[in-house]
Amino acid sequence: MVKRGARVRALYSEKGEGVTSFPEWLLPPEKIGEYRAMTGVALVEIAGRDSVAAAVKAVQDRDFTDLIPTYAYTGTEYGAFLSVERAVERLSERLPGTRIHDLLVTGSPRFWQALNGRFANELISRYGVFPPCVGCHLYLHSVRIPLSHLLGGLPLISGERESHDGTVKINQIGEALTLYEGLAREFGTELILPLRHIRDGNRINDLLGFEWKEGAGQLGCVLSGNYRGVNGAVCMDSAQVQQYLEEFACPVTRRIVGAYIKGRMPDHLKIAAEQIGP
Repeated sequence: MVKRGARVRALYSEKGEGVTSFPEWLLPPEKIGEYRAMTGVALVEIAGRDSVAAAVKAVQDRDFTDLIPTYAYTGTEYGAFLSVERAVERLSERLPGTRIHDLLVTGSPRFWQALNGRFANELISRYGVFPPCVGCHLYLHSVRIPLSHLLGGLPLISGERESHDGTVKINQIGEALTLYEGLAREFGTELILPLRHIRDGNRINDLLGFEWKEGAGQLGCVLSGNYRGVNGAVCMDSAQVQQYLEEFACPVTRRIVGAYIKGRMPDHLKIAAEQIGP
């Protein structure tokens, strides 16, 4: 029999449509019922060190007894899936008194493409720049909202931070995080950002209980840092980020997630094209 870990890695490799329909070996119907009946449980967005630290702080702040690690695939990440599995192991090691459930994998390449790929030229023409990292982070939170609903409206724990030792990432500026939270709230899902106002990376390592260098031990992305020039300077401002989210990315995401929750398969690209207009 093929082990669960090998099957999960195959899902990561194949990256099929997996937002509301999951294979029974990944999420059995009886498990769905179990999660829906539980209290003190939350979904954790697993990525790198900040996601693990966020889960630790959420347990400290909110007394969660059970955590369900989730991984959402995009169209651009690369590397060995072992880093995701290792992050879950580290979470279990750090929280021995908390039940860490089996990793769930979700994602939709077409959803990601609608926000971050197909209409890049039109978005550049409209906004002067195109920030796929912002749309990608919106996707990473929003693609988990239907799963949250399926499991009874569970909150999502994310490791987003407004500042990383003084370095600002446009996908995590305050304006963006507030819009991410607001969109999740529209669907009755709480997006918990325990690290939002933690600037000092040393505090992250304190939460983890060991040294973990930022950016290490996680999957890479071929678009990483795309919003910076050759000199490292950020090439767009917060007003442009907010305009892109409010005028395009959030309305598109709202319609796509709404369709999923109603049990319909959204036409991702059509929705994005209609939002851009003629």
